[in-house]
Amino acid sequence: MDIRVGNGYDVHALGEGLKLVLAGVEIPHTHGCIAHSDGDVAIHSLCDAMLGALALGDIGKHFPDNNNEFKGIDSTILLERVCRLVNQRGYRLINADITIAMQSPKLAGYIPAMRERIAQVCGVESDRISVKATTTEKLGFVGRREGVEVYSVVLIGRD
Repeated sequence: MDIRVGNGYDVHALGEGLKLVLAGVEIPHTHGCIAHSDGDVAIHSLCDAMLGALALGDIGKHFPDNNNEFKGIDSTILLERVCRLVNQRGYRLINADITIAMQSPKLAGYIPAMRERIAQVCGVESDRISVKATTTEKLGFVGRREGVEVYSVVLIGRD
């Protein structure tokens, strides 16, 4: 089996009154991500990891933020397109591990839905998708509630 590893990182500032969407799940909160798309920083990080595993560049190369086609777009559509690119090259997602760093709100209750949504979009079982949430113990821009950052690692393979 030919296997590849990719990692992804994304960060978005938070703005008051915006919708907060993480891993395809809308989460009630007073602040959401400031972005050209829907701001789903978790999916953006995952896309970067998958693209990186195949040396296909990053999310900005494929879905530039100066293109109106992607203004306000649901990021699960971007993830579907990235999964299609991976599959067209004969690879499949083996597993993904996603870590969301956000001071508040608490995300633990949303993690099962996040795992299910990503698995559904990627066409894999939910036990292949790990989502974890952490705070930064009130340190840095995340701790000051100015933004959210996400780290992703994927393993893809082909027979």
